[in-house]
Amino acid sequence: MGPELRPPDPQGGARRRLRRRGRSSRDRGRHLQLQRRGEHRVPVAFSVTFRRALVGLAGAGLFVAALDAYVVVTLLPAMTGDVGVTIENFEQATPIVTGFLAGYVVAMPLLGAYSDVRGRIPVYLACLGAFALGSVITATSGLWTFAGLPWMVAGRFVQGIGGGGMVPLALALAADLYRDRARTVALGSVAGLQEAGSVLGPIYGATLAAASAGAGGWRFVFWLNVPLAALCGLGLVLATAGRAGELASAPGGRSTVDWPSAALLGAGLGALVLGLYPDDPEHRALNALFPPAGLVAMILLGAYAWRQVRQLEPLIPRELLRSRAFAGVTAANVLVGAALIVTLVDVPILGRLVFDLEALDSGLLLTQFLIGVPVGAVAGGLLGARVGNRITAAAGVVLSALAFVQMSTWSANELTIHAGPIRQADVALALCGVGFGLVIAPLTAGVLALTRGESHGLATSLVVLARTMGMLVGLSALTAFGLYRFHQILGTPVLTDPDLRDRVKHLEQLVAAAFLQEYREIFLIAAALCALAAAVIAWSLAPARTSGGT
Repeated sequence: MGPELRPPDPQGGARRRLRRRGRSSRDRGRHLQLQRRGEHRVPVAFSVTFRRALVGLAGAGLFVAALDAYVVVTLLPAMTGDVGVTIENFEQATPIVTGFLAGYVVAMPLLGAYSDVRGRIPVYLACLGAFALGSVITATSGLWTFAGLPWMVAGRFVQGIGGGGMVPLALALAADLYRDRARTVALGSVAGLQEAGSVLGPIYGATLAAASAGAGGWRFVFWLNVPLAALCGLGLVLATAGRAGELASAPGGRSTVDWPSAALLGAGLGALVLGLYPDDPEHRALNALFPPAGLVAMILLGAYAWRQVRQLEPLIPRELLRSRAFAGVTAANVLVGAALIVTLVDVPILGRLVFDLEALDSGLLLTQFLIGVPVGAVAGGLLGARVGNRITAAAGVVLSALAFVQMSTWSANELTIHAGPIRQADVALALCGVGFGLVIAPLTAGVLALTRGESHGLATSLVVLARTMGMLVGLSALTAFGLYRFHQILGTPVLTDPDLRDRVKHLEQLVAAAFLQEYREIFLIAAALCALAAAVIAWSLAPARTSGGT
């Protein structure tokens, strides 16, 4: 039996036109809604290949900056020797590290907010230029009488400004180019590149300096940054040629930056960095400059808070500050940063003082952990897109917490214990690194889901800032706790053996046992921090969304 025949409907064409018009209106409404949220900043005409190229080039520049951030781990003795700092006064080299960190922290809110107005690519290119300029200043340290330690510190500060600006800008660019699940994957890829640079930095610096001994040694490492930064910048310029107008415009309509607020926030955090970084951790927990630097930080941050309350359009949107998810992500990042620094600082020290390893071998003890972080960062982007940010981030910190619990049971002969062909300690460190990596992309995506496109640069800078400040606070706190517990556990050792050699050996055993007990307790504290971070994430982040995105 064929289809039923009906008389022609004279109104049918009109109804179809109305339905099409309704669908078109709904599509336009959704498009405008996405634009207001800043989610549809990039035109549909931007192909997948183009977006991948932009994120890849921005990630490449970030990779170079991350290499340089950690390159001083192995180059610092040679660098300080060339500017007149002797091994007896090695604590004078602390500003080389704190100078970079201060520039890093100061730059993030300033440049993140500026990119929300000026556009990601122009500001990113300026950051590459600052990074290259800082590299030149650092490389020329010690070549002239006036280019001493302050010159080197200034170079590292400028490098920190460039490198610190690239972190939120690369993440914000990925957020602008992708939405929903695809955004989390892109954020994980960028974070993976950054963490890979951090892993390879010390090895890269030592290897390159040794291979180029005749071409300047450590200086060659910094000179090489100039062509590398130029290549990344040239790639971005060529990739965006003809599309500069689309990419340089403000993402969501913000036309100005509250520069006084951004300067107060950046300078206040920079002063806090100077005060918190331990300059002589063997004898004191805090920097000698902590009282004046802390006072300056309180004044500057207090002035920023006063402006934040009074401004009609504050630097950080008020709806973001009122958000439970933002508060939770910020707190979780601080906790994660504090736990992360435990591994980075304490494991190499444990290797030297308890496991009796050489300096190089104690540093290599972290290899599995450092490899695990970028692997976890990429996996976190992929898992976050599939199962949601809350589950992925919480699972990551729980995994790190379990690894810390296992590390708190380490004994003096831990490196001789194997699980099959692999050392048990290496398994724990690798899992700890993977756990920390899993957290990066989901927490960043969680904050970006709350913000409009006009605030993506600022939002990503706040995420990274929270983790960085957590690391600095954790470093000072664990130094204070470690000094206190070491002296409490060791006490005044009673040496009853009359033979001097046996007495010295007995003292060494007591010191090693005190250090081992101290770090066991610190690992348990780190596990508790991770568990607390997991609870905060579960409480604050929203469940997974089912929508897709490109």
